[in-house]
Amino acid sequence: MTPFARRVTTLGVLGAVLGGGLVGCGHPVPGPAPASGPPSASGTAAHAPDRSADSPAPPAAPEKPAVLAPGPGGRTPVFERGPQRAAKVVALSFDADMTADEGPRAAAGEHFDNPELIALLRRLKVPATVFMTGRWAEEYPDQARSIGTDPLFEIGNHSYSHYAFTTPCYGLPTVEKDAVRDEVRRAFGAIREAGAHNVVPYFRFPGGCYDDDTLRALGPEKVTAVQWDVVSGDAFATDADAVAEQVLDGVRSGSLVVMHCTRSAAPVTAEAVRQVVPELRKRGYRFVKVSELMAG
Repeated sequence: MTPFARRVTTLGVLGAVLGGGLVGCGHPVPGPAPASGPPSASGTAAHAPDRSADSPAPPAAPEKPAVLAPGPGGRTPVFERGPQRAAKVVALSFDADMTADEGPRAAAGEHFDNPELIALLRRLKVPATVFMTGRWAEEYPDQARSIGTDPLFEIGNHSYSHYAFTTPCYGLPTVEKDAVRDEVRRAFGAIREAGAHNVVPYFRFPGGCYDDDTLRALGPEKVTAVQWDVVSGDAFATDADAVAEQVLDGVRSGSLVVMHCTRSAAPVTAEAVRQVVPELRKRGYRFVKVSELMAG
């Protein structure tokens, strides 16, 4: 196994929905050491959702989000967490998962979205980064546009199909080796086609699964792969208290938390967030998007 190879440890409630559904996320070893790199452009658009007046206002979205320099041989760099500093900051990220073959399930009434969660983040004025699959954006274009035109949020790429980029990966179908770059391009296209503007050049591997070959293949796409250091355990969880406790126990300054924005397979995420946000603020934490965490 190369120094960049994926290594997964299970935390909390992890697993997969057979047939390519939501995947509980593992924790891979980061790739090349982070270094500041040239920014990539990202547009913003105004949006004015109803938010409570007693929460801090969200920071203005940067015109050019931070990125990492390519790794050796042009490999895609991997970001896992921000620097641990005296100022307490934490980034919440949410995966909006839907695989390419789940259209019939959505048509039958299964909800891969979670508008209640997004509304809660707005009421609490919590900046967040949503990693969205292209298929999710196609299924819920109005929500993708609403999230992607609200300066409280930014949207990262979670592939088009939510198929694995290396195997094994929680039972997910595997992307063909010559199609990995197209997965990224197609997802960005679907997200922007929905009308989202706050799109950042970040990519999250389905299931968090990657290896050296994958990082090399994706290098030309000029994205920064974004992982995490705190697993919420919300995938398939039914106990919001346990999810909240796992997040609160794991967060340190500079932490990046992975959660999900999919009602059918992560039904207690919103309730867990209701507990996590006020408690972390009580402890002195400030919430930031991944772009701000990466900027240091």
